[in-house]
Amino acid sequence: MANILIVTDQTSDWRQYFPSKQIITVDAYLQPDWKETHRNLQVVNLCRDYGYMSNGYYCSLMAEARGHRVIPRVVAINDINQPFFISLHHSELDKNFAHQDEIHSKIYFGRTSTPGLDKVARRLFEQFMVPVLEVVLKKRAKQWQLISVQPFPFQDLTDPEQDFFAESLELFSNKVWRMPKPEKKYRYDIAMLVDPDEKMPPSDPAALKLFRRAANRLGMNLQTITQDDLSRLGEFDGLFIRATTNISNFTYRFAKAAEKLGLVVMDDSESIMKCTNKVFLTELLQRNNVPAPKSVILRSFDSNWKQALLEDLELPLVLKIPDGAFSRGVVKVSDEASLEREASALFEKSSLILAQAYMPTDFDWRIGVMNRQAIYGCKYLMSRGHWQIYQHHSSGRVSSGGFETLDLKQVPKNVVDVALKAANLIGSGIYGVDLKEIDGKVYVIEVNDNPSIDHHVEDAFLGDLLYDRVMTEFLRRIQMRGL
Repeated sequence: MANILIVTDQTSDWRQYFPSKQIITVDAYLQPDWKETHRNLQVVNLCRDYGYMSNGYYCSLMAEARGHRVIPRVVAINDINQPFFISLHHSELDKNFAHQDEIHSKIYFGRTSTPGLDKVARRLFEQFMVPVLEVVLKKRAKQWQLISVQPFPFQDLTDPEQDFFAESLELFSNKVWRMPKPEKKYRYDIAMLVDPDEKMPPSDPAALKLFRRAANRLGMNLQTITQDDLSRLGEFDGLFIRATTNISNFTYRFAKAAEKLGLVVMDDSESIMKCTNKVFLTELLQRNNVPAPKSVILRSFDSNWKQALLEDLELPLVLKIPDGAFSRGVVKVSDEASLEREASALFEKSSLILAQAYMPTDFDWRIGVMNRQAIYGCKYLMSRGHWQIYQHHSSGRVSSGGFETLDLKQVPKNVVDVALKAANLIGSGIYGVDLKEIDGKVYVIEVNDNPSIDHHVEDAFLGDLLYDRVMTEFLRRIQMRGL
């Protein structure tokens, strides 16, 4: 469990707040002989100045060198001084500030006292992870723009602002003033991010329970969180994402925020970015000579796309939207009429779509890879009477084919080798590589970050050992972080 240490320029800065032994001056913290008294220290750097080579800058720099998690991190201090582009919730701003063309506000650990600015406040805190921010937004040509975002010294807050700051800090990590509840002590805490409303989550409830048990066996506490718990990330040592990832949803924001806090994250934001976009993945595989179905990237702004496509690929073929998952956004077209119709529908969602050769097989291989090693192998059978593993019916029902989980020694060596080559282009996280085997040749269909791990499916051969291996990798990375 993380322990909080508040670092400020002088202890008198904290005089108006509740007394705490967890306050230290930056001069004391920067002493070479200063020793922390707790593991997993979370440093809240409240120095007045974060400028380059200032005491505040060196506080964050020293914290990272000591293996402490710190807010703000040095990368956040540097980022806030660079040109930036951040998407804003224009509809919310237009609705809540219809009669204004300029907004001045302060943001405290992702919270604001300005009504109607809550989403923007959370977004900016996720981006920069600075305790107190002062922001200016202006409406220009009917579009809201972020004109200025700067750290604001908490020492200069007014009395009402001090109250809101204290409340926000307490919510950010209630360990500052509250004694922890008596409970079994664990060496480390890991947050497991899930979406309770998701119809097809990457892990079923039984698998999530087995992950928790595996973590407990290793002396770690695995606690479930949801998209409403971003402000709690500072309590944890790691983030394990078990909700379907997408660069445009909360999973990517959580990964980025956790990385800014120095947590061990699987899967990391870069893996999410690389895996969830099939256009990127296709280009990556082609450039690195990884065998894959013949593919063509179609561009909506190319009036000659159909003719160029049919010169390279024959019908029938498969069209894919870049960020589909679980066979969503994937269609087979058999003639030119259906090609034009389905491509037009997909172009409304994305300016680039992917066309691939149609390669029918009775099953797809799925090789699970973690830390550049294969950890499980499955055969996913096609849904009955369908050409895909998952079949999405018009009623909303989803059906799928059967599966067979094997000892990796029973999986053809070339299947495992190609899977590893593809996954290793992404990183060292947890991936599920889908492949087809035709006439002894292996083709990568896609690389999934955050792959499915369900009870009695992917764990059918290894059992509890699969969950132990994943949690052991978290433990290894957390311990390496502190070296």
